[in-house]
Amino acid sequence: MTIQNKKTKSDTVRYLTKPRSEPCSTTGVIQLVKFLANRNIKNSEDFLKLKQNAAAQLKMPLPDNVSILEIYQKLLKKRKIKKNRFFEKLKKRPVRSLSGIAVISVLTKPFKCPGQCLFCPSEKNLPKSYVSGEPAVERAKYFKFDPYLQVKKRIETLEKLGHPTDKIELIVIGGSWSVLPKRYQTWFIKECFRGANEKKSESESKSKKTLRKLEEGLTREQKRNEKTKHRIIGLTLETRPDLITPPEILMMRKLGATRIEIGVQILNDKILNLNNRGHSLKEIVEATLLLREAGFKICYHLMFGLPFSSFKKDVECFKKVFADSRFRPDMLKLYPCVVIKGSKLFKLWQKKKYIPCSNKILINLLTKIKLMVPPYVRINRVIRDIPATKIEAGSKISNLRETVLKELKKGGLSCQCIRCKEIKNETDLRGFKLVKREYESSRGKEIFLSFENQPRRQRVGAPIPTNMSGSPDVRRGSEASETKNKLVAFLRLRLQNNFPKYFKELKNAALIREVHTYGELTPIGGRKDAAQHQGFGKKLINEAEKIAEKNGFKKMAVISGIGAREYYRKLGYRL
Repeated sequence: MTIQNKKTKSDTVRYLTKPRSEPCSTTGVIQLVKFLANRNIKNSEDFLKLKQNAAAQLKMPLPDNVSILEIYQKLLKKRKIKKNRFFEKLKKRPVRSLSGIAVISVLTKPFKCPGQCLFCPSEKNLPKSYVSGEPAVERAKYFKFDPYLQVKKRIETLEKLGHPTDKIELIVIGGSWSVLPKRYQTWFIKECFRGANEKKSESESKSKKTLRKLEEGLTREQKRNEKTKHRIIGLTLETRPDLITPPEILMMRKLGATRIEIGVQILNDKILNLNNRGHSLKEIVEATLLLREAGFKICYHLMFGLPFSSFKKDVECFKKVFADSRFRPDMLKLYPCVVIKGSKLFKLWQKKKYIPCSNKILINLLTKIKLMVPPYVRINRVIRDIPATKIEAGSKISNLRETVLKELKKGGLSCQCIRCKEIKNETDLRGFKLVKREYESSRGKEIFLSFENQPRRQRVGAPIPTNMSGSPDVRRGSEASETKNKLVAFLRLRLQNNFPKYFKELKNAALIREVHTYGELTPIGGRKDAAQHQGFGKKLINEAEKIAEKNGFKKMAVISGIGAREYYRKLGYRL
């Protein structure tokens, strides 16, 4: 029994250890999977018991679940077995592909950040603000920050776990992307595309190639990615607002970026200054304007419980995010401030000059925030994957989102953000109707079109009821059900009179900044009954084109991910 426990423990960290001396034979795993697939497995305990018994009868080592899932997928594809309900549940974190895309995060090499923020940890041999133990960080360390291997191996792992990987959202993390040398940026993104492309291509060392040669290589890999199996349909970069400039925006588009995440933290100049952020609201406003005018999707990183802030100031900040038209991002990542060794904040905490907010206050704050979020916003995160062992003080609740949603449910309330309304794995797509919402942002008009199954009792295009904060009003009782509608697809359309002079292509053009259909990720050319093949995207684009034409625009521009270019070409768009 002791030996068995050791093997099980080994399975949990298998990717960090050497192969076992007695690897499971493929034939043995095939026999085991065929046996298990024909059983009515009730739960994890039942599965483990059946797996152990089958392995004992076959006189083979106990295979890990990744190996079992890999064989299960192959046998299912060859129709050697039928789909098993429990095996489908074995897919780890199915939410990864229920948002319609497979998300892959890659980490850049350690590089000095110009920021001196109080709360930012600085761990040796890691990019600033990142710590050992975070899943993406551990993968990057294992592959020595090689972008090609990070992408390639992550795709392989997701496929073994049964996730389709045809449509990939690539997120490049590592802090302030914009301070990295342009040659490294070009090489890094080129290698990411190379990792996604099926065709073998020669690796090019960044140190031996000129920027021009690297750019040629990037263009080549991007062209391949337009029609390959694993298409990068979205590329996200994260940086500081004070580093966003017209030349930087041009560079980001050249790389294929479609979404930019900026560290805003809080909309209060005094608190930003006291936390050594090195920028003010002015830079946040300017960065938001530049990014929006160029068609990028914008995600704000906001942090609560910062030194010198308070519950009241945090609530005021969030109200301002959506009440003030200079801001109004498309997405949010919310983080509670925590104390980590290696940060300047750690020393303040040791001297008892900083006390992080309690879990009770944090949950109360996030509950209020959830009720303020407009329906055109997606809250991507409410906490980071920082291991609890790394947190010296502050919240260690790993399921903070679920905890907050439970609190809302107790009061008969719900969050209106896009993530909370996604259809996920629902297959009944009847009753979804077009809903139109308009709002002003960064000197332009934003139109949010969506297909929802319970549209609000207002005429299409009517203003959304708002409270004093400028955010949608959420009511209790009989009208609370209106906030529980499901969303299957949406489009972001921007109409503006000011056009970036450095982008001639955007002159006099309406901008489609995002088109997204939710539901389980369906392979390109896959099931026609799936949400992603119901034509919601095309209907939204047609509606957007009508609106643009009605408003006097003669041209439509789309900020397309490299892997989505073919989709738009079929709709008549061209580079």
